Amino acid sequence: MTDAALPAPDGSTDPHQWLEDVTGEDALAWVRERNARAEQELDGVPDPRSADGASLAGVLQEEICQILDAADRIPAVTKRGDLLYNVWTDAEHPRGLWRRTTLESYRTDDPEWEVLLDLDALDADEGENWVWHGASLLRPAEGEPYRRALVNLSRGGSDADVTREFDLETKQFVTPLDEGGDGFSRPESKGSVAWLDADTVLVATDFGDGTMSSSGYPRQVRIWRRGQQLADAELVFEADVNDMSVFVGHESTPGYERDWIIQMHAFYDASFHLLDRTQNPPAVVTIDVPRDLEVNAHRDLAVFTPRSDWTVGERTFPGGSFVVGDFDAYLRGETDSLSCLFEPTPNSSLENATLTRNTVVLTILEDVVHRLEVHTRQADGTWRGRDLFPDLEGSLVVAAVDGDETDELWLTVTSFIEPTRLLLADLVPCVAGADGAVAEGGPDGAAAAGTDPAAPEVIKSAPARFDADGLQVTQHFATSDDGTRIPYFEIGRADRPEGEPSPTLLYGYGGFEISVTPAYLGVVGKAWVERGGTYVLANIRGGGEYGPRWHQAALKENRHRAYEDFSSVGRDLISRGVTDAQHLAVRGGSNGGLLTGNMLTQYPDLFGAVIIQVPLLDMKRYSHLLAGYSWMAEYGDPDTADWEYIRTFSPYHLLREGVQYPPAFVLTSTRDDRVHPGHARKFTAALESLGANVRSWENIEGGHGGAATNEQAARMNALMYTFLWNTIGSERPAS
Repeated sequence: MTDAALPAPDGSTDPHQWLEDVTGEDALAWVRERNARAEQELDGVPDPRSADGASLAGVLQEEICQILDAADRIPAVTKRGDLLYNVWTDAEHPRGLWRRTTLESYRTDDPEWEVLLDLDALDADEGENWVWHGASLLRPAEGEPYRRALVNLSRGGSDADVTREFDLETKQFVTPLDEGGDGFSRPESKGSVAWLDADTVLVATDFGDGTMSSSGYPRQVRIWRRGQQLADAELVFEADVNDMSVFVGHESTPGYERDWIIQMHAFYDASFHLLDRTQNPPAVVTIDVPRDLEVNAHRDLAVFTPRSDWTVGERTFPGGSFVVGDFDAYLRGETDSLSCLFEPTPNSSLENATLTRNTVVLTILEDVVHRLEVHTRQADGTWRGRDLFPDLEGSLVVAAVDGDETDELWLTVTSFIEPTRLLLADLVPCVAGADGAVAEGGPDGAAAAGTDPAAPEVIKSAPARFDADGLQVTQHFATSDDGTRIPYFEIGRADRPEGEPSPTLLYGYGGFEISVTPAYLGVVGKAWVERGGTYVLANIRGGGEYGPRWHQAALKENRHRAYEDFSSVGRDLISRGVTDAQHLAVRGGSNGGLLTGNMLTQYPDLFGAVIIQVPLLDMKRYSHLLAGYSWMAEYGDPDTADWEYIRTFSPYHLLREGVQYPPAFVLTSTRDDRVHPGHARKFTAALESLGANVRSWENIEGGHGGAATNEQAARMNALMYTFLWNTIGSERPAS
């Protein structure tokens, strides 16, 4: 072993900073060498189920590819006009097909799809590696078909993308200005574009020197007209250079058109503006709300979600509540119409709100278990709420089919071991009177008392992707260091022999108020649980499972609570006899990679293996790398006195000589332009200098997700699960 090359604990030196040169020749040579080592090691692990000693990674990769490319997956759709749009990837179309069909055809087992854009063919024609980043369709005049779209494409899956205008009738991109046409074409940048009308868009992007924020996001908003050079677009708003970003949006609902500018000062800190284009020059109107409150609108409704207590007149709406009111009245300073449709409790939080033409559907978490409520406005302007589809069990993902036109809902129902179903529900009975008529008053007639809707119709059902026979799902609560109850789900065999430790994979995230909830395991089920492993999902603080308070409990100087929570779940699994330290592994990505990096450095004796994906690890330099500047609201500013507490959870600076670290697998992506791949590279190099048991693998494409195609995702996951089986336990014999 060579002498250890570690950064100074105070952050004053960094022997591996050269690895931050993302595409530098020396750095990429280092990456390729580690990739080759990891693949040689893991491809050489035999599959214990194979009689001929086939590679476990090869077998898993094939099985995972079959799941990801399965022709009988449920196509996710978005309704525009009379048609449903979908992006589909499979083995023949790894980059994807953008396509559309009718609802009638979609209901069948074999829908007829009209292909609009073949990304694989586009890549071949243009010599690119485009990854689909979404599309925005221009609302046509009433009775007319949709004709134009703005299509976003990313090179290799990075956050930065291009926007190109697309003709839905000719199925071709509109020729841009620099090629003799007049189509909108935004060069590669992080940013956003929104249609205002057929010849005008609102755009936030990189307009040149000085137009990007310290976080690497746009800070200018301009009105861009057809036939105009982007640099000549009219400037209508500019944020401060130290703001995080600006985003643009446009509501096109007839009679309720609004132009939005969202000025993100930092995470959880924003100002919301409307752009009044009737003025010359256009005027920016700031909505008077606290900066930690999110405001939105739907038709005539204003929608408010405060993160801390919000006092309006003599009323106080608690943080985590959901408040609605008349939008125009609120802009005039009138607040009598405000109504609180949800208030959090110690065990419940609001996960999502879906607005149809006449209803508000709330998705609520109670101890991380979903339930739905539907709220309708009565003739007198008050609101009535009731439980919606209480017989549905599992995780529920709700989306309006067409919130402007109907009260229909898509309901995606899923659980850890039950395959996913897509349901269609119509809430018209909730908003109609007993005679089927809608009461008078309000934009469509404020709703009368209404009745319960019919049971949702099953539109699509996915088949099982792994053998769930004999599996059970249970929920448990661990006690963290400060006495807080931490929920977690455990999925494993019901007949696990008592006293026999199960190979157990513990997953967590714990940041940015993001909830992790039950979902069909799919790949995890096939590669891990079906083969005898136990899977555990921890709902630690820093996430959003109990609303803003759960997140705020682990911010900045309180970050340690997230790590105490996660380690407490690990200890609880051991004390309950599910596993032992030798057979317990952890996995996390992005902020979750910071989490598992801290498990390796702070709790090395608690785990038998650690997986660290697209991670933050160097918390001294994170704010200087790519989008890191924008995360200081979560972690703090390492260039100030905050470093005194940040250093306590900076894994790169917590590495020490003389510690026996568990086997580690560090994964990242060269094309990740959100979390810099230098974090993973430098941490790996430091562990290597200690002689630790570490391997790393970096996908050259993939963006922050780590993979740009299903094949890449299958390869990455196959290596990862091979590492787990090779470190924390053997499989149960095949039945």
